[in-house]
Amino acid sequence: MNRPLLRVAVIAGLLSGLIAAPAAAPQRQLLLPGVTYERQVVFGSHGPVVSHILTIPRPGGLYGLRPVLATGLVQGRETVSSMEKRVSGAATVAGVNGDLFNWTDGHPTGIVIQDGVLWHRPSADRSSIGIDASGTLRVDRLAMFSTWQGSGQRRTLSAINEPPAPNAVALYTPAWGSATPTQPGSYEVVLSPFAPALPNNSELPGVVVGLNQNGNTPIPAGGAVLVARGTQAEKLAAEAPVGGSAAVRLLLEPDWTSVLQAIGGGPVIVRDGKVVFRANELFSPDQLLPRDPRTAIGQRADGKIVMFVVDGRQPGYSVGLTNFELGLAMQRLGCVTASALDSGGSSTMAFDGQLLNQPSEGSERAVKEALLVFYTGVYAPSPSQPVVSPNGDGIAERQALLYKIVRPSIVTAQLIGPDGKAYYTDSGQRAPGVYRVMWPAPSGGPPLQGRWQWVVQAQDDQSQRSSVDRGFTVNNTLGFLRPTPPALAVPRVQPRSVATVSVARTATILAWIESAVGAPIVNIASGRVGAGSLELRWDGRNQSGSAVYPGRYVLKVAANNAYGRVELETRITVIKVKAKPVPKKKSS
Repeated sequence: MNRPLLRVAVIAGLLSGLIAAPAAAPQRQLLLPGVTYERQVVFGSHGPVVSHILTIPRPGGLYGLRPVLATGLVQGRETVSSMEKRVSGAATVAGVNGDLFNWTDGHPTGIVIQDGVLWHRPSADRSSIGIDASGTLRVDRLAMFSTWQGSGQRRTLSAINEPPAPNAVALYTPAWGSATPTQPGSYEVVLSPFAPALPNNSELPGVVVGLNQNGNTPIPAGGAVLVARGTQAEKLAAEAPVGGSAAVRLLLEPDWTSVLQAIGGGPVIVRDGKVVFRANELFSPDQLLPRDPRTAIGQRADGKIVMFVVDGRQPGYSVGLTNFELGLAMQRLGCVTASALDSGGSSTMAFDGQLLNQPSEGSERAVKEALLVFYTGVYAPSPSQPVVSPNGDGIAERQALLYKIVRPSIVTAQLIGPDGKAYYTDSGQRAPGVYRVMWPAPSGGPPLQGRWQWVVQAQDDQSQRSSVDRGFTVNNTLGFLRPTPPALAVPRVQPRSVATVSVARTATILAWIESAVGAPIVNIASGRVGAGSLELRWDGRNQSGSAVYPGRYVLKVAANNAYGRVELETRITVIKVKAKPVPKKKSS
């Protein structure tokens, strides 16, 4: 039985085409209005290096840059693509993995700020990455100086949403989860109500409504829990009785009051446009010097954000970069400020829940955070068929189109033909969701050949305007590609028919054979042909004239004319001819 034919485009689909692209050819795709993805391959003295680059407009308006935590809480882990799918109802997102994390419970090791609220303290020994209200990326060494106070003096608060050290106090908010972790010997005070944990503001007061010991204390919604160990447990018990009050002050130095979103990271790799060779941050030589998979984020002088992931630990595919080489790469991309993020098996880049890079462990690692661009305008993916060919051969007969909005919007969606006329229009008030169109309708006439545009414009309930324009081609020049059975036996003296294809109009034709993994073998036909049936012949030999090995091969046919380029492909099976034994001469 013949395998089904596949119609392919010159520019392949978003993910499959990029991953299967020729090694040295840069591949750039428009993921979202203003957001591009590029895959680059560089061959160096240590081997190939495959990198992935997201370029994003300066945060503001329709574009936000924010951390997303696994499971939506401080504890736990999740893959980047899974986090993207979870938030897809609020925005169309793309991004990378975030900070290092605790392998046991998944809590981050650096700062987390979401919408101005502090979810986790910074690491004073490493850089923190913040995005302020103006869309500026800040990379600073932060320290937290925080206190709690009951009926006595101010006392040190050492942690937020992580277990306190011996003889220390930590604050747990609903960002941690439903209850504090089990902690033998701890003393816990429940505060309700308790204001959101805004840093560098006035004191955050709370009323003591409950006491507990040894952990597993429910954290009330709109409340918090103070957890003390050792000598501090006695002070908390004495100074924060039920019915009393306790206040918390969260101070960050330097002052990040204007920072709305933040994530831990480090080390800083570009400062004022110059690569930082030694940042003197808390990283070991084993983390900085090997060529590994790595992740970084930076900002160019024009305000655009650059997210970068390099694959590594995969000899023959990508060897990775050192931390200093990562800084050089970000500088070459125009970044004036940049910081590294978690590396190794954590290095991940994804778009709309689909993986873009090739993680070193063979699959995505569950991590603590993703750092994502949130786009809230109208989104339309590339059409399902880059080339539509409604000629009755069952291949690419219809086009699947869609658009997505995440806020109530007034939408106008149009399908514009090669003559500039709108052949489909849908407009009006639309609720958030995904809207799909199959085109052309089975009862409609044949569409015009040439370039079509799928144009969608929207204005949301906040008066934000957005638009997206996606193109595809209608070209039925090629059709009905059929392999000629049986299998091709090699070696052959003369070429034999391996397939036939229908040509609907005059075009320049090229036919070639590839291996099952896409390596070119030989061209078998080329030239200008008129309408009619074309027979394709092959002698089972490669470009140098040697017989190919038995197995499965791919026959591809492309046609170019005024309506664009269209391709078809089918499978060819090659078998080996057994040599006939030479009869022995009879002795006289």
